[in-house]
Order: sequence, then C-alpha cells, then structure tokens
Amino acid sequence: MTRPAPPGPAAAAGARDARVDALRARLHRRRVTARYITPEGFEQLRAELERLWREERPRVTREVAEAAAHGDRSENAEYIYGKKRLREIDRRIEFLRKRLDALTVVPPREDQPDRVFFGAQVELEDEDGAVSKYRVVGADEFDVARGRISMDSPLGRALLGRSEGDAFTLERPKGPVTYTVVAIRYGPGIEDASDA
Repeated sequence: MTRPAPPGPAAAAGARDARVDALRARLHRRRVTARYITPEGFEQLRAELERLWREERPRVTREVAEAAAHGDRSENAEYIYGKKRLREIDRRIEFLRKRLDALTVVPPREDQPDRVFFGAQVELEDEDGAVSKYRVVGADEFDVARGRISMDSPLGRALLGRSEGDAFTLERPKGPVTYTVVAIRYGPGIEDASDA
C-alpha cells in the first residue's frame, strides 16, 4: 500500500497565504469598526492625555534624573522604579493618542427623545419593582459603579431602540430578569446613576 505524498512547499505556502489573508481581513474589520464615545468621555480621555504629557511625565523625568545623579543605577531602587513608571506613562500616552484618533464622538440625539440611543440615561424597573438608572456609553467610558454601561454589553444592546413603557427580558448568569423602561433622558449634564 502506498502512502500519499506529504504536501509539498506549494501546498504549505497556499495554506499559509490563506491564514495570512484571513488575519488581514480580521484586522481590517477591527480597523473599520467605529468606536463611539460621548463628548464628555472624549474630553475625559483628552484631559488624561494632557495631564500625563504636561504634568506627570515631566515630574517623573525629573525624579529619574535626580535618582540617576545618586550614582550606581543598578542598585538604585528610585531610579529603577522611576524608569519603569516612565515606560508605563509613555505606553499610556501612546495608547491615548491612537485611541483618540480612532474614536467617533457621538453627540446626544435630539430627533427621537422617546427612544434609547447612544448616550441616553435610562431608568429601568425590574419585576420586583426595583428601579435602576444606567447611561448607555462607549466601551472606553463604561463604569458599572457609576451606572455607565457599554452599548456593547448585553443590557446595552437590549436597551438600544427601546421606548418608554417597553418591557424586555434579559438573560443573566443568575437567571432571566424582566425590565420595563420607565424614563429616557438626553442632554449634556445629565447626572450619572450614582449621583441620582
């Protein structure tokens, strides 16, 4: 019985090309996927970038220079920690610069104030009568403790497009829960759920 010949270099190259093409397609989809953020969230990220660049980085750079002046750098904990902190700051600055360029600022919608869209503050009542408030925001600004949920989260996706009075069931790990949309608000300066 003869065995089939193992795939030759041409077959291996073809498989590799197919994998590379698939990877490029996935990366392209990620690049063209819009990342949304509220004007307030964009301003917070921009302010963080400014603070890191104008205040934090110069301060840490001075501290590293002072620590380096003390001599042997290999055993100088202040110098080693300072350099590590400086690398962390530089990575965050680079991330914020790229991220701010990639984000799309979405102002609150005013054409349909009775429906849930990006940036809306929504008041929900569950089947037990408990009321909770959430603001639908982008992935870069979600903070569950402050009632800010990502539009990509299960609850965020379930809320989009809903109107006051709509009821829906959300599957959770601890079981399904039915919510009713009690109120929808838009506008600059609406408080976070923790402030209400």
